[in-house]
Amino acid sequence: MEKNRQQQLHKKHHFRASKTPLLMQQHCCLFLFIFTIFTTNTTQAFDYGDALSKSLLYFEAQRSGRLPYNQRVTWRDHSALIDGLEQGVDLVGGYYDAGDHVKFGLPMAFTVTMLSWGAIEYLQEIEDAGELEHTLEAIKWGTDYFIKAHTSPNVLWAEVGDGDTDHYCWQRPEDMTTSRRAFKIDENNPGSDLAGETSAAMAAASILFKKTNPHYSHLLLHHAQQLFEFGDKYRGKYDASVGVVKSYYASVSGYMDELLWAATWLYKATDKEEYLEYVIKNGNLFGGTGWSITEFTWDVKYAGLQLLASQFLSQAKHKKHSDILEQYRSKAEYYICSCLNKNMNGSNVERTPAGLLYIRQWNNMQHVSTASFLLTTYSDFLKNTNQNLTCHEGTVDHEEILTFAKSQIDYILGSNPMNMSYLVGFGPSYPKRVHHRGASIMSYKENKGFIGCTQGYDNWYGSEDPNPNVLVGALVGGPDWKDDFEDKRNNFMQTEACTYNTAPLVGLFAKFLHIENNKMVDDCNSVLVASFK
Repeated sequence: MEKNRQQQLHKKHHFRASKTPLLMQQHCCLFLFIFTIFTTNTTQAFDYGDALSKSLLYFEAQRSGRLPYNQRVTWRDHSALIDGLEQGVDLVGGYYDAGDHVKFGLPMAFTVTMLSWGAIEYLQEIEDAGELEHTLEAIKWGTDYFIKAHTSPNVLWAEVGDGDTDHYCWQRPEDMTTSRRAFKIDENNPGSDLAGETSAAMAAASILFKKTNPHYSHLLLHHAQQLFEFGDKYRGKYDASVGVVKSYYASVSGYMDELLWAATWLYKATDKEEYLEYVIKNGNLFGGTGWSITEFTWDVKYAGLQLLASQFLSQAKHKKHSDILEQYRSKAEYYICSCLNKNMNGSNVERTPAGLLYIRQWNNMQHVSTASFLLTTYSDFLKNTNQNLTCHEGTVDHEEILTFAKSQIDYILGSNPMNMSYLVGFGPSYPKRVHHRGASIMSYKENKGFIGCTQGYDNWYGSEDPNPNVLVGALVGGPDWKDDFEDKRNNFMQTEACTYNTAPLVGLFAKFLHIENNKMVDDCNSVLVASFK
């Protein structure tokens, strides 16, 4: 029954309308599909539509709080229903960041920013794939929580639970017995980085909801503006105010990138000159036009900020700021060139023998997904403005950038030496022992018997059996620098998944699905034209 329900949910009409008669087009496409199977040995075609649908299911698996009636990941149930009660606030909801049950504000906000950015860039593609409603639901689940967490203009609740006590236990979220103490930032305990990222998330989301839910969009924008003002007026790193986060999500890059990032998104959301002036005026002081960065993460926003700011150059109204915006663009292109292995003096991102971008051992796939996103969006920018990219090692056109980004996505989906999809639940082979408490223990729906704090370690954590619940759509940490991967639950550097790993992929899967569909239709039309000659 459940299997049939999931199959119905995932059935999508991925082909756009064409002038070609439908029956003839279908026969043509069937012929091309069969022909491709028998003639193609060197390339591997992936179902990006299926990957898109599955990626969105992951966010439902990570939900905290009271689950809605239309919850599709049915092995999960309500959890953490008294979050914030001890502090007298309602902090029920939001997302668990990874395989544990702490709600960390900074990575959660970055997750929502990237989901929103992907939907802004590829809204039509997501809608054509039939996944716009689920995408907006994933975003709103996060922004609803941020509204709750922003209890007054200069107060934002930063975290619920703490990693130390949480990691001592291995139990389902429905059985949680660990501390749910909440931590906040305020005027006396600032956190400009957290306030800035949450502002960026809400501003980006407000753009998406502007047409379909204008009241909600306005509410998000109101919170985003207040949070930016709070973060800018009371400056400081959030991990200095919330000490318990330092061992898990320390703000190594500081808060200046997040303030510039938030101002950029607020400018995109409001078109108010004051926000652009902030980005221009503080570009040098805050490192936006100075830092040359080779990674883009929940902590380090410079590359994304630089790319966004550089796109303003294509608009005539920004001509007066062209000198500063060109500096932003120079740094954005340094990042793109580093990913393409075209910078000088070894200042490129390393690659595995099979060509995967490789930044570091722990959860490397987060860097692959964000890099692929920036590469793809910059390729679109170059195509739309009829420009090429000039790196130290040569000139690159938009197609070469897009081809490389696609190679990274295809590696994730199975085009790799392990012949394994690192997106859980996709394809015939994928990680079966994901480092995830809820997925690794029998579902609460099947067995409501209480599982204690350490009972999960005794009975489930050390088991060599596959997880009883498949964490569909999760992007795990991935292989090492030699393309090797060990599917063991205690190998958390490789088998743990995080929300910010999958978030950039949602827009990308829709983009590559759109490209493949258009290519198929073009090929069909070419065959039909030839047949009538």
